[in-house]
Amino acid sequence: MNNKEKLEKLAKQISNCTKCSLCEKATQAVPGHGNPNAEIVFIGEAPGFYEDRDGLPFVGRSGKLLDFMLGQIGLNREDVWIGNIIKHRPPDNRDPLPEEISACKPYLTKQIEIISPKIVVTLGRFSMNYFLPNATISMSHGKPYLVDNLIIFPIYHPAAGLRSSSLKLQLIQDFLKIPDIMKGEQLWTSQA
Repeated sequence: MNNKEKLEKLAKQISNCTKCSLCEKATQAVPGHGNPNAEIVFIGEAPGFYEDRDGLPFVGRSGKLLDFMLGQIGLNREDVWIGNIIKHRPPDNRDPLPEEISACKPYLTKQIEIISPKIVVTLGRFSMNYFLPNATISMSHGKPYLVDNLIIFPIYHPAAGLRSSSLKLQLIQDFLKIPDIMKGEQLWTSQA
């Protein structure tokens, strides 16, 4: 099986998942989407209203900002893979609970293993803490870290940028570092 087929098989498992109660109220699972051979993977927190409706990650206002930033570094959605740590929408877009993150963890681990990217860009504190459990987003954003042979690059969530112009500026500045990190021109630290 190639990567696309492996991800599709895993997406079917995710769609049928009942490991936590999120599946009961969500319209559908949002396994992730994009290039199965991507060098860059973006990981957010959880699907929101529009993602739950469409079955695709980052299709609302945050997704439009993400698309804009991708364009700023010469990429589009077909070049990258985008997913979330949680695969079903939490009610009222509340924060994911530890047991929900734990239930979805094997899926994201397998997705990253299949894609085998050069860099994982975490969007917001929940996805950052998935890889860097003791880090704080205010201290760790914009700095690449080497974790289990993966480059983890935490940045603010696009939704935070939509709520604050200063965070939006910081988000874009951090995002513009991605090409240099991909070229190996940015040094990284070990764990935060």
